Amino acid sequence: MQNIFKPGDVKTYKKKVTKDDIATFDTGTVHPVYATFALARDAEWTCRLFVLEMKEEGEEGIGTYLTIDHQSPALLEQEVVFTAKVKKVEKNEIICSYVAEVGGRIIASGEQGQKVLKKKRIEELFEDVRHQH
Repeated sequence: MQNIFKPGDVKTYKKKVTKDDIATFDTGTVHPVYATFALARDAEWTCRLFVLEMKEEGEEGIGTYLTIDHQSPALLEQEVVFTAKVKKVEKNEIICSYVAEVGGRIIASGEQGQKVLKKKRIEELFEDVRHQH
């Protein structure tokens, strides 16, 4: 793993809310707004942008946690701007905070963690889980 980032480093990601992102479950659409689960996916992606540059051949990132304080809705077709900031890099783990905004209005904030591991180690972890009862 390349330790190339430091606290305060920033990455941004822009996402336009589509019909695939709205709060819909097996029982139908709850609200025609950006679902918390879609927001979680995109928050994690924003923080993963750091990992894409950090990981080396034979390595991969794996999420360790994600928090979301979903404060305000984002409507269909609105552009959400995610800003992720490195809080710390310790050994093989990166912790980021993030904020998601629409037109300067905060819609969500939280933290996300990822560890960079050898792909072989990740496969071993998954294999261990397959063999648990």
